[in-house]
Amino acid sequence: MSDHSHHDDMDDMCSGNCCMHSRRSFLKSGSAVAALTLASGKAWSQSKLKAERPAWALDGWDPNQDFVQWGKPLRIQPILMYKVATPRKQRSWRSWGGVLTDQSANEEVQRIDNELQALSKQTEFPIECLKPIKAKTVEDAQRAHKADADIFIVYPASGSGTVLQACVSEDKNTLIFLRHKSGPVYYWYESLSVAYLETDREEFRQGDPPRLKNMHVDDVVVDDMDELKWRLRALYGVHNLVGSKMMAVGGVWGKYAGDAPQIARNKFKMDLVEVTYEQLEPRITSALNDVKRMDRARKWTKRYLSLPQTTLDTDESFVVNGFMLYELFKELMIENGTPAMTIKSCMDVIIPMSKTTACLTLGLLNDEGLIAFCESDFVVMPAGVLMRHITGTPIFMHNSTFPHKGIVTCAHCSAPRRMNGDRYEPTIVMTHEESDYGSAPKVEIPVGQQLTFIDPEYTRGRWLGFRGTVEDNPFYDVCRSQQDVKIEGKWQKLIHEVRDSHWMMCYGDYLKEFGFAARKLGLEWDNVTEA
Repeated sequence: MSDHSHHDDMDDMCSGNCCMHSRRSFLKSGSAVAALTLASGKAWSQSKLKAERPAWALDGWDPNQDFVQWGKPLRIQPILMYKVATPRKQRSWRSWGGVLTDQSANEEVQRIDNELQALSKQTEFPIECLKPIKAKTVEDAQRAHKADADIFIVYPASGSGTVLQACVSEDKNTLIFLRHKSGPVYYWYESLSVAYLETDREEFRQGDPPRLKNMHVDDVVVDDMDELKWRLRALYGVHNLVGSKMMAVGGVWGKYAGDAPQIARNKFKMDLVEVTYEQLEPRITSALNDVKRMDRARKWTKRYLSLPQTTLDTDESFVVNGFMLYELFKELMIENGTPAMTIKSCMDVIIPMSKTTACLTLGLLNDEGLIAFCESDFVVMPAGVLMRHITGTPIFMHNSTFPHKGIVTCAHCSAPRRMNGDRYEPTIVMTHEESDYGSAPKVEIPVGQQLTFIDPEYTRGRWLGFRGTVEDNPFYDVCRSQQDVKIEGKWQKLIHEVRDSHWMMCYGDYLKEFGFAARKLGLEWDNVTEA
């Protein structure tokens, strides 16, 4: 289980057949995401869709189903760097370190393998640890980089700076693990310095560029497997953001940043698949007239409304149509081979088509383990995808407000209920606030719940991050799910950053991971809480 607060055991909110504290499902095969790519516009029967359904697409709506994790595993190649020391009479011949023979190197390789295999069983995200490779020479290191790996972890027990440079990959992320007390002490525990590593502190930089390309002081871990784990969690998020695929119903845009979709494509290599409303409307019409489909939607509605601490304050037909959209959106996601979607013009165009709003539908998809955001705002979509993979829990995209006295209000109508990946928070199902129509969840996040936020500065390559704590779930005349949040840290800084923008929110404290991932993505990271 994670070492973050939102994974702590919590009291059950339900009983009987509705146990919301289930273990999570982790799909270790990256092929699950790309299991299905169908030709655009091709009609598929329900039986064919069911037969081709990828592992991340659960068959029907079930509130007791484990929260699904579907990201590509992170393949790790460890490299042990060492040098055999040869005695020389009346000369210094041995460097610091306890790995200076082939025998001690063999023992260290086994130690590394045992530690990483144990770690792979503890992480709440899928990793695959390849067998360690020994590198005594530059040629050994170059051969190691031919491994089919996503990241390299270098263990520099002994050896020269030249070999160390060769061990660090130029095109893939690399971490360095040093030993002090966890095994035989390493020579590079003493010798690694800012002459080799980049630092954020200008005054400590050397005149020449660091000798290790793309390596930062934060990429170094000494002894601590938990420190290694959170860095791997961050890299897992990066691995699953870059090159990810996202379906955009109604097209793409960026709030106050028209270049946002192109930035998402270029910088983050996202594959944005646009589905037009002209394509969607006949499918919605057909679904509304499909007796069996609507019977399923009514059955799921009854079950949803029977969940503990669920209150209906809108017409039940709006909820039924919301479940109709849930099934339809999942079919579109399957056809387009992606468990991630967003929808534009969700506050007007889709309403007369579906006779409801998409708000509840998006929450249902997020609660299941998929990614589903409103508004197709690609200023924040990359941050939301990254956050979802790092946390392994649903993400709440919401509007921001003007900070005052350390308080900010976070509100939107499409909040997930299962924000910690297990339990369902108390919810009132109401109309969408701006239209006074359809179905939208007013989710009550527990007072005192710690949250982490990402706030991108448009498309300028700068992200802000900060923590906060829920103080109240008020009932203002704003979007239905709303929280007054106490900002941790120098909240006054946010006054100068107000942009009428969307933010991304998750349960728990992930500032370290987000900051680490932002640097790996070439972004400027501004930690407001720890400034």
